[in-house]
Amino acid sequence: MVNLKINGIDIQVEKGTTILQAAKMANVKIPTLCHLDMGKIGFVNKDANCRVCLVETMNNHKLVSSCDTLVKEGMDIRTDTLKVINARKTNIELLLSNHPCDCLVCSRNGNCELQDLAAVANIKEIKCKGERIKYPLDNLSPSLVRDPNKCVLCKRCETMCNKVQTVGTLTDIGRGFPTFIGSEFKIPMTETKCTYCGQCLNVCPTGALTEVTSTDKVLKALMDDEKIVLVQTAPAVRVALGEEFGMEKGQIVTGKMVTALKKIGFDYVFDTDFGADLTTMEEATELVQRLTSEKNLPMFTSCCPAWVNFLEHNFPDMIDKPSSCKSPHEMFGAISKSYFAKENNIDPKNIVVVSIMPCIAKKYEAKRDELSNEDIKDVDYVLTTRELSNIIKNMSIDFVNLEDSEFDSPLGESTGAGVIFGSTGGVMEAAIRTAYNIITGEDLEKIEFKNLKELKGFKEAEVDIRGRKVKAAVVSGLGNARKVVELIRNKEKDYDVIEVMACPGGCVNGGGQPLLRGNTDTIEKRMKAIHSEDRNKVLRRSYQNPSIKKLYNEYLDYPGSEKSHHLLHTTFKVKTTVEK
Repeated sequence: MVNLKINGIDIQVEKGTTILQAAKMANVKIPTLCHLDMGKIGFVNKDANCRVCLVETMNNHKLVSSCDTLVKEGMDIRTDTLKVINARKTNIELLLSNHPCDCLVCSRNGNCELQDLAAVANIKEIKCKGERIKYPLDNLSPSLVRDPNKCVLCKRCETMCNKVQTVGTLTDIGRGFPTFIGSEFKIPMTETKCTYCGQCLNVCPTGALTEVTSTDKVLKALMDDEKIVLVQTAPAVRVALGEEFGMEKGQIVTGKMVTALKKIGFDYVFDTDFGADLTTMEEATELVQRLTSEKNLPMFTSCCPAWVNFLEHNFPDMIDKPSSCKSPHEMFGAISKSYFAKENNIDPKNIVVVSIMPCIAKKYEAKRDELSNEDIKDVDYVLTTRELSNIIKNMSIDFVNLEDSEFDSPLGESTGAGVIFGSTGGVMEAAIRTAYNIITGEDLEKIEFKNLKELKGFKEAEVDIRGRKVKAAVVSGLGNARKVVELIRNKEKDYDVIEVMACPGGCVNGGGQPLLRGNTDTIEKRMKAIHSEDRNKVLRRSYQNPSIKKLYNEYLDYPGSEKSHHLLHTTFKVKTTVEK
């Protein structure tokens, strides 16, 4: 243990603790910018790039960065001397001197860490005036906008992209003043191996990385009298949307969300959980077929478009392993423009499907050529949780005090198996519940796999189905996915089914969710809420959903049928990047 003082407070901490960590234990707040510790998901950025966390060591009156300086016996630390305050303020002013002053029209206005620091430091003018970097926007991708002019060189995105997700797209470009974080050779993100997982966006403190917005296009469609606009909401949205309105972290706001969407003007408000139940039926059937034939194992889940993109770029020899199932919101879109259109005598060309997703990769996914039927896209527009909250606020809807409403039928009915798609482990758990029933004709009584509900990047489970030990793995985070795929490739591990989610923790921590600012406890609260909704459902297995039964009886025939494959399944392709 090490004894020291922080602002006159005696404190004892373990050897190897940083001054910043010790200050937190003493309830002393030190401002930071580049530093971010999200150890629960394997992300720690502490390169001391910004020099905002400076403190003074009174033993020698030196200024040191608190995020990477370890405590020593007898240290006397001050965070509140005039020397510290002026140095910190100067460093923030220098950052602002090379930053666009367009806060009012920036998408991060009101939720920008640099903006917050400037307010706390009481900066009222930019004293350091001179040359600023000026680079073009990279807005060619369907998911992500990169604005190098707002980059503060914190390198959080670079750490996330390279060390946690192992995608390797982002790096620092240049030396000295013109330096910024971008892609190698300054090529657009569309020509890189970027998966559009959005985790770089989640850790960016400014507006240097933002999502492509489709808000105006959706509002325009709502004003078109010839269009029937359907909206579907992913399970992870309902446990995060309330945070945008100051509600409890992880609070389930399903009913209020439905009411808000109806007030916005959508013709039908449906639940992506219906699509998740449908995905489960098709995916479980495919799993049973592979288990029975003992061919093409392990089967990877294919619900996560960022993971699929990652596989297509990095593991061409594994391109046959993912399930051929479309993701739930794409299945929903396909059914909306076929079955639903037929039942309601609507021309599919007049149906607009809007998906509310916790993810920016879904924006990319919706534009994939494979995800259409007779040149009609399954899904027209994707909005993130953040985009939906902005629409609700812009329309002056008092979200917190809204009454609860129910989803519309029939595409709004779902089971607990559909809900848990929003949390890591949920897709695999739902598939095994149904696969067990297909093989045995019985319900899986031990319905909860408790070891799959922890916030860990890699988990394993084993289920006995009539003497066949089905080995399952659950992976979240692309870095963990890379490790598992390489273990399988090298025959060091053997599984039957593997669920992969690109975002650490699953969709609850998607790139389109309310920004965490490093608070991983919020991820766990969202996960608990997802599983709470599952437990409170009367029906918890996808094959019990009456609307799913009706869909197969009246339209699809049976899971895995020719018609099901035509509408609900897709193909994947090996990808190469453009080299310059």
